[in-house]
Amino acid sequence: MAKKVLKEHLINRNWCKGCGICIAFCPKKVLEADEKGKVFAARDRDCICCKQCELMCPDFAIEIEVVK
Repeated sequence: MAKKVLKEHLINRNWCKGCGICIAFCPKKVLEADEKGKVFAARDRDCICCKQCELMCPDFAIEIEVVK
C-alpha cells in the first residue's frame, strides 16, 4: 500500500466553531487555533494523512485531500 501524500487541508472556517476536537486528535500536532479560535494547518509538512481531524470534526469543517 502506497503512503498517502497530503495535497491540501480544506478547512471551512464558516463551519468551524473552534471546539478544538481536531487539534486534540491530531497525532502530529499539525493543527492549531488562530486568534479567533478557528483551526488552521500550522505544520502541513508534518501531516501523515490519517484523517483523524476530518473524522472527528462534529461540524464536517475539515477535509484532507491526498495526492492520488
